[in-house]
Amino acid sequence: MERRKALGLITATGAATAASLTALPSYGAETGRVMGPTGQGKATAEGGHTFALDKNVRRTSVRFKNRYGIEVAADLYVPRNARGKLSALALSGPFGAVKEQSSGLYANEFARRGYVALAFDPSFTGESGGAVRDVASPDIYTEDFSAAVDFLGLQKIVDRERIGVQAICGLSGMALTAAAADSRIKAVATASMYDMSRSISRGHEDYYTREQRQKVVDHLSRQRWIDAEKGTYARLSHEVPFDENGNVAPSNRVLPRALPADADPITKIFFDYYRTERGYHPRSINSTTAWTGTTPMSFFAFRQMTNIDMLAPRKALLVAGADAHSRYYSEDIRKTAPDAADLVIVPGADHVDLYDRKDLIPFDRLDEFFTKNLA
Repeated sequence: MERRKALGLITATGAATAASLTALPSYGAETGRVMGPTGQGKATAEGGHTFALDKNVRRTSVRFKNRYGIEVAADLYVPRNARGKLSALALSGPFGAVKEQSSGLYANEFARRGYVALAFDPSFTGESGGAVRDVASPDIYTEDFSAAVDFLGLQKIVDRERIGVQAICGLSGMALTAAAADSRIKAVATASMYDMSRSISRGHEDYYTREQRQKVVDHLSRQRWIDAEKGTYARLSHEVPFDENGNVAPSNRVLPRALPADADPITKIFFDYYRTERGYHPRSINSTTAWTGTTPMSFFAFRQMTNIDMLAPRKALLVAGADAHSRYYSEDIRKTAPDAADLVIVPGADHVDLYDRKDLIPFDRLDEFFTKNLA
């Protein structure tokens, strides 16, 4: 299978049957999970986190609203020995993940190092509000970061002049977009950064031809009629693959229930995180289901990096794995905004390694970056 086609994340051989949007499954209802080779985390049947809480950190479940009135669910991580006004970070990602996964792991580590850290579920996902479940919007997700800054800046323990953002994977693009438009965000760091608008509307490494882009738009437009007639929202591929005949071939799952023997390398690394005890969570879209089928429409309409030049003189630190299929996104931002963005390449790391591999995530470098730029 071609690497670019794996970014579906799986390629179907024909159009999948549209699946009606239903309530989230109860904990433990999802089947087909297996233990991955790393076994770094374990989500409990009660919906627990995929990592251990540091003994020197206190975690509290909190809620706040964004400017659209949607309630955002988050976990607030605070050092147990906190004194005075602290620097704070808003965290989210990856795209299709929940706060109990990678963003929470990062927040836990930053709090251990002395930051107030807020890991949140984007609107419509996880425990956050939104009547339609598991629909993504680059506009609203960008707003969620600013709403998180609102919340942090109202906490007595936080110095509102020292608030930054850390994002992982697909939420990194929204974090950069938010920082360019919201100067209260004093610094932003990304890990395994994705520009989801570019990825969804152009394909991996911009491989979509003009004809293929039109086919995707036509597919989404037809799906709008289907959803309108049925009164439901189908779950289909957010990154639409093509079959061997050149036709759109969406699937009704992000990842397969079981890993095929001939799975491509990219599907394997995502599967090893989301579909094994390492990172599985029953509220995670990538672990259990797919996005609403018309989710890509807003990503065709909303470009994320248009105003990236507005980030300077504030700084961004882009962290990417040397072996990551997504590395080019970070490299392109570095070229586009050389005065604002620095790039760190992690040897021996792929895209997913930077979700939870604490032996590879350069936390010392990230801490140094935020210490300097939130001073």
